[in-house]
Parts: sequence; C-alpha cells; structure tokens
Amino acid sequence: MNKNDQEFLVQKIRSQYTEKESTKLDELKELDKKVKAPANVFAYVFGSIGAIIMGSGMSLVMTDLGETLGMGDAMIPGVVIGVIGLAVTLINYPLYKKILGSRKEKYAEEIIKLSDKLMEE
Repeated sequence: MNKNDQEFLVQKIRSQYTEKESTKLDELKELDKKVKAPANVFAYVFGSIGAIIMGSGMSLVMTDLGETLGMGDAMIPGVVIGVIGLAVTLINYPLYKKILGSRKEKYAEEIIKLSDKLMEE
C-alpha cells in the first residue's frame, strides 16, 4: 500500500469518528425524508396486507385448504376474500398519493424557503 492510499484510508476512517456539521442541504434532505417516509411506510404495509388477503383468497380457491378448514365449497368465500384483497391493493396507490400530497402541502413552505436560501448561496 503506497503512502497516498494509506493517507486516504486514514482520512476515511477518521471522518467516521468526527462530528459532521449540519448544513442547510442536510436539513433539506431531512425535511424531504420527513415528507415522504410516512407515505412510503403506509404504502408498503397496506399493500402487503392487501396482497396477503388476496393470496389467502387464492389459496382457498386453488387448494384443498377449504376442506381442511371444514368448508364444504371454498370457491365462493375464496373469490370474495380474493376480491377484497384486490380492492385493498387497488386503493393503495390513491391513498399513498393523498397522504404524500397532504404531507407536501404541510411542509411545502418550509422546504421552499430553505431551498431558496440554498439556491441564493
């Protein structure tokens, strides 16, 4: 390892242990995260729940799970459960957009002010 590589490695390790200054750009990134994170978490969780519900309905229709559970004919309940899961997954995106839009509206003024300051510099 030559001297330049060694110095680079030392600086890289050292920078992990020194306090970093919080800049306006970091603050802007944090605000952006604060806007998007709740909508993303909701969309992932709600979409996953919808997919699980839909898969449960499909399992009732396509396997002998209904007989194991003591149902005579599992086709109708399976289709109903699958359609409910499909409906949940279909409304996921509009709900995500609504949550994201309300969060953007809430933080827009603060983000615009901060971004204007950054652009002036």
